[in-house]
Amino acid sequence: MANVRNLKKDINYVLGDIIEAVYIWELTNADKDNKKAEAIIEEAITTFDELITKVNQKDVENKKKHFKAVNMELEERGRNLIDKINSL
Repeated sequence: MANVRNLKKDINYVLGDIIEAVYIWELTNADKDNKKAEAIIEEAITTFDELITKVNQKDVENKKKHFKAVNMELEERGRNLIDKINSL
């Protein structure tokens, strides 16, 4: 992990791109129900808040291990959200 700033940028870009993909889906599928799409957006926002809170924790014993775990969680939750978008 290069630094905390890059991790925060990664979180922002990944989840921002997921939200953008949902908005694009909503625009191209205006005739379908958007409740599931809105739930995905809400989940992405919640994920963003939780991951940024974890990155900003000050009472971490091993910072390198902690940030690596946050990065792995970002990948896992991001893939989960992408799978949900693909299933719409």
